[in-house]
Amino acid sequence: MKKIFLLFAAACSFVACDPVHEDIGNDGNITLDELKAKTSVTVDKASNGQNGNVITCTTSAPVNAKWTIDGKSFYSNYAWKKMKVNRDASGNYTDTEYTVNITAICADGTELKADFPVTCQTITNPLTKYWIYGKDPVAEPPFSPGAWDAAAMRFSSNEGQHFPYLEDAVYWGFKTLIFDISDATPDCAGRIMNGWWSARYDDEKDVQFTNGLWELPLTEAIAKDCARGDGGAGKDLDLMITSGSCTINSVYYEE
Repeated sequence: MKKIFLLFAAACSFVACDPVHEDIGNDGNITLDELKAKTSVTVDKASNGQNGNVITCTTSAPVNAKWTIDGKSFYSNYAWKKMKVNRDASGNYTDTEYTVNITAICADGTELKADFPVTCQTITNPLTKYWIYGKDPVAEPPFSPGAWDAAAMRFSSNEGQHFPYLEDAVYWGFKTLIFDISDATPDCAGRIMNGWWSARYDDEKDVQFTNGLWELPLTEAIAKDCARGDGGAGKDLDLMITSGSCTINSVYYEE
């Protein structure tokens, strides 16, 4: 069986080898019941017995696992993920429900899927913010990208105007980029593409940029085109305003 390993950031360091990026598959066939029997999804516990915010997913089934957790995918038979937990008006953490999905493809092409609902109630392991732009608002001030300016939000230390290259670990770790946006007009929209204009990652339909925290999950397609190593083509992730306007205050991801 081929092994697929995913490189996570240091905050999620459970893999010690270089990542290999390929589609999931395996050399045998199993049933859905066998997949479920060999798979576990657990949540860590706080000292008061409440569920924490770290989810661990494992399977010993003879398949390569694709986990989908809170809309993000991880390729490995083992996954460890910190989750956000909401606060109520009194500042107490409230129950936040998530569905963890495992997908496997058998040698005969049969696709198996199983869902595991989990609940997080309190923070046992806080998320760490990893800044890409805007940590220092003086050195990296807010800016308003011009319409059809492909350099304004290109993640390139050479050809971009504001954002640096994204590290390979960010691309291949399939991180979710979080944009802090303000002053967005109702018609503010744009493309998610690469700096070579050779592919779009928005289903060929402009996305709406809204005030607040706007999230962009990095995908395997983006990593293959845009990462500068580990098999990436080095075409640089690029966002471009096509209508309206907004202000970009910062960009980061959390783990």
